[in-house]
Amino acid sequence: MEIGTVGIALLLTFLAGISTGAGGLIIYFIKKPKTVYLSLALGFAGGVMIYISFMKLLPEALEEAGEGIGILAFFLGIILLGVVDYIIPEKESYDLSAITKGDKEKETKLLSTSKLTAYAIAGHNFPEGMITFFTVLVDIRLGALIAIAVAIHNIPEGIAVAVPYYYATGDKFKAFLHSLVAGVAEPIGALVAFLILWNFLTPPLIVTMLAFVAGIMVYISFDELLPLAHDYDSSHSAILGIVLGMLVMAFTFLIL
Repeated sequence: MEIGTVGIALLLTFLAGISTGAGGLIIYFIKKPKTVYLSLALGFAGGVMIYISFMKLLPEALEEAGEGIGILAFFLGIILLGVVDYIIPEKESYDLSAITKGDKEKETKLLSTSKLTAYAIAGHNFPEGMITFFTVLVDIRLGALIAIAVAIHNIPEGIAVAVPYYYATGDKFKAFLHSLVAGVAEPIGALVAFLILWNFLTPPLIVTMLAFVAGIMVYISFDELLPLAHDYDSSHSAILGIVLGMLVMAFTFLIL
């Protein structure tokens, strides 16, 4: 395994993680965003992850590692995220219209909510950091596409941290900083995986990890991205985003 590839994997994971800061930037443009765009973006990210999982990662793992091991790794990925979700439930609120300034009691609760949300996001992002890292080790192009999908997924999480913090304190910079720090757990997760597994990262193990990563992404898509996309807009924008995400991935793999 080349050190350069590991470096690229860590870099892409870092960039995907700090994209929570992009969501945090919304407090500098605090007017309520059109939720249909957020619905489309989340649906798009879900479509990308689902397509890559079932059309690329899982088939390759089943072929190279064997069906038994591949299927086991796939469901272990789902179980891992389910356990994390149970231990650290994400209580996120992206409804900007429900947040108002001037009520001290509400501001105190908002500050607490922002901090708890940041902790929850950090807990969820830790295993998510493995997604980009392990995929880049196998295929840099595919890993880059996953990094983009993860980054899109992280933007609303940054909103969930920054907006209540800003309304509670009035400090835009600290609100942005908190949203940025919440995503740092993602590259830390990749770094920990690298340090622990460095001596064990053989080609067969990396291929098996593709199925594990597929399980993680399927869980994220069906448990977080798609329900949230529908919550933002109950019309057809979520399914449109999903289909567009899948189409973009299909054409990308055809032409590249």
